[in-house]
Amino acid sequence: MTELVFVPLGGVGEIGMNFALYGWGPENDRQWMIVDCGVTFPGPDLPGIDLVLPDVQYIIERREALKGIVITHAHEDHYGALLALYPLLSPEATVPVLMTDFAAGMLESKAAGDGMSAMEMPVEIFKPGSRFDVGPFNLEAVAVTHSIPEPVSLAIRTSAGTVLHTGDWKNDTDPSMGPLTDASRFRELGDEGVLALICDSTNAMRDGESPSEREVSAGLRKVILDAEGRVAVTTFSSNVGRIKSIAMAAAEAGRQTLLLGRSMKRVVDVADQLGYMEDVPPFVTEEEFGYIPRDKAVIILTGSQGEPRAALAKLSRDEMRNIALSAGDTVVYSSRNIPGNEKPILETINRLIDMGIRVVQDGEELVHVSGHPRRSELRQMYDWARPKIGIPVHGEAAHLSAHAALMREEGVPTVLDVRNGDVVKLAPGEPEIGNDVPHGRIFKDAHVIGDEAQTGVADRRRLSFAGHVVMSIILNRQHEIANDPQLVAIGVPPVSPSGKDIDDLLYDAAIGAVESMPRGRRKDLSAVEDAASRAIRASAREHWGKKPLVTVLVDRI
Repeated sequence: MTELVFVPLGGVGEIGMNFALYGWGPENDRQWMIVDCGVTFPGPDLPGIDLVLPDVQYIIERREALKGIVITHAHEDHYGALLALYPLLSPEATVPVLMTDFAAGMLESKAAGDGMSAMEMPVEIFKPGSRFDVGPFNLEAVAVTHSIPEPVSLAIRTSAGTVLHTGDWKNDTDPSMGPLTDASRFRELGDEGVLALICDSTNAMRDGESPSEREVSAGLRKVILDAEGRVAVTTFSSNVGRIKSIAMAAAEAGRQTLLLGRSMKRVVDVADQLGYMEDVPPFVTEEEFGYIPRDKAVIILTGSQGEPRAALAKLSRDEMRNIALSAGDTVVYSSRNIPGNEKPILETINRLIDMGIRVVQDGEELVHVSGHPRRSELRQMYDWARPKIGIPVHGEAAHLSAHAALMREEGVPTVLDVRNGDVVKLAPGEPEIGNDVPHGRIFKDAHVIGDEAQTGVADRRRLSFAGHVVMSIILNRQHEIANDPQLVAIGVPPVSPSGKDIDDLLYDAAIGAVESMPRGRRKDLSAVEDAASRAIRASAREHWGKKPLVTVLVDRI
């Protein structure tokens, strides 16, 4: 039986890492389409990991039936995994990737920055408002407003019905850039009939409507006009409209603007090539910035999430060669705190305050607004689309639950509580959640992509917690220890609480364990290795209280 199914592998039960599958056909012979291919970012529990990716083994095993990858917009949590995962999804580079001009420009710039080439994948451009086919699916890109140029919702048509996949959106009636959310087209789709609404839940716990971007522009203009010293504004590098608003407000206040941060400059370069930075005065260079009076300077920079190597964190530690902040300057956070980043954000803010800098956050002044719909805007979408089925996505459990309750309250006939890995049959017949398919997280660690074992991050986590002890032991032909074994302890305290040298304690424990073994038992080098390792860990636990990672190398001469 031919079925229409929806299978999220990321972004449903978490913020970020959005990855959705749509399937058409009988269970054992479906054709597939991917909508979005996003990442999330590692926390301190993943030392050294660059990116966290969705585990897409399920569709890799079915890649012969994969007909295309469609990207709704160029935020990292919607397209950031493409360069890493595409070679696994399409080794022969035959699966088309469909996106807007801005997303394609961002992809090419991102690839160049990573020393790669996005042109190794067949990128096809669509415009908001256009219709196109991906395998058995007919898609229409519906213009919406979000905090980045050219975001779209997707109307996905099949003979079983139309699915409306909103992507990230909001109903901003006065945006600073780009078209309005196409309310009339959503109403027309509702009139035609919408089988299922797969809808953004990020702000489903917030009442009312989001303020407009123009209101934020006015708030930023006021802060800049009132400031006495330099003004540094940190925001998401992808928010081109916000960057433009800040630069225009600076010009109105008689100030010149500097861009700081590689990702910020990359986005602005792409936006400028596509005509989004018209009327913005030229940005100054770092060399020119030093000659600008403090009350005539504005900096737009990265680092709103407390990233330790971003421009704002470096300024807060006075680590930049040509640029500095000083007492009396103002730093504006034109951003929201992404869950999990609270600690590094607060650390940066505290350093700035200690420098005598005024820090302005959203709530004190209107300097930021989310790009996602609040509850009143969600109600508008239900009213426009009038779906038979509602499925909340893009959110953690609390967001999804609140959104599902709102859908039911507003009379959506069937609301499904879906999570990553669920196979959701949308049609024919009654919608239902079927078997769970493999899903989860994998990691990008420089050039390696894999799970914890394949990237070595589990051992790396142990190293970061309790250090590493390496010992080399050589046995002679009589199976006795030859020469002096070598021991190196990294990340281990040099002295125990009793004042003894810990290296000596570990060394003596290992030697004692080996020498206490029967001579015949020492023929088995792996047994010697195991005895020495156990002794080192036990001694470390006794004298320090922790068990380090231990590597013992045993050989015979």
